[in-house]
Amino acid sequence: MTLKSILLSTIAGVAFTLAAPLSASAQECERGTLDVRYCDVDGDLVADTPTDPAELIDPDTLIFAYTPVEDPAVYKEAWSDFLTHMEATTGKKTVFFPVQSNAAQIEAMRSGRLHIAGFNTGSNPLAVNCAGFNPFTIMASLDGGFGYEMEIITYPGSGIEKVEDIKGKTMAFTAETSNSGFKAPSALLKAEYGMESGRDFEPAFSGKHDNSILGVANKDYPAAAIANSVMSRMIERDVIKAEQVKSIYKSQTFPTTGFGVVYNLKPELQEKIKQAFFTFPWEGSSLQKEFEKSNEGQFLEMNYKDFWDVVRKIDTANGVQYTCG
Repeated sequence: MTLKSILLSTIAGVAFTLAAPLSASAQECERGTLDVRYCDVDGDLVADTPTDPAELIDPDTLIFAYTPVEDPAVYKEAWSDFLTHMEATTGKKTVFFPVQSNAAQIEAMRSGRLHIAGFNTGSNPLAVNCAGFNPFTIMASLDGGFGYEMEIITYPGSGIEKVEDIKGKTMAFTAETSNSGFKAPSALLKAEYGMESGRDFEPAFSGKHDNSILGVANKDYPAAAIANSVMSRMIERDVIKAEQVKSIYKSQTFPTTGFGVVYNLKPELQEKIKQAFFTFPWEGSSLQKEFEKSNEGQFLEMNYKDFWDVVRKIDTANGVQYTCG
């Protein structure tokens, strides 16, 4: 089945609702699907930086958060060298903020408590539309390759040899905001296999990719939909053994975590933050030590409108609506 036919399939609509903004006033402007507090005059699908200096922020301390796909404690150390570089480039203290869920990360940016972030693939559209997130880079390999695949995994001896064997069993997802952990497999399972959650199999939500992967490896879940980049790093760290899991489905390649800033930082500060990403010396760094496990070694410039097109189409196919308040 082609991607187009999968995307034309629809499942029950999912609406994501965030807490009401602390303070916001609707403006008369072009905004597309963005929340009423934002404008998109240039049509790039992300919130414009305010033109009124009174609406810009220039915090003394920058707060950075990495998507909670795995244990936040692991990534506080992994990002330590990068944050030191960010401080040197921007001249501002930079703090790692360990978030426990995608919703908490998005709400932190929406409420003004988060300035720089890496949002996972599926959360990017929600962060853009509801939190004023402006992504501009992703991690890539040294040859410019990027992305990951969604895989459906099981464990040897589970009785599941192919996707159809999941019928009547439990399948683990991560969270409803995750592309590979929920959105993409939901669209795929209905379009290609005629299988729907709650009717053909029982869904379980683990919260994070590492929870799902560990759950399968430990035989707590018969099957799970996961991002294979996370699984690769867990195998490299000896968190699980490769022989504890087996894959029964592998998707097309999706863009990985998108990194960027909140829309209302002063333009000159935004530029310094971008400079920090694109001048970061990977060789010998704590970031290289962690992410070379998934063959990543540089920050690649990108834009939300083009790189996240397929993810927005999956959201449309899944009936997702971004209800921000």
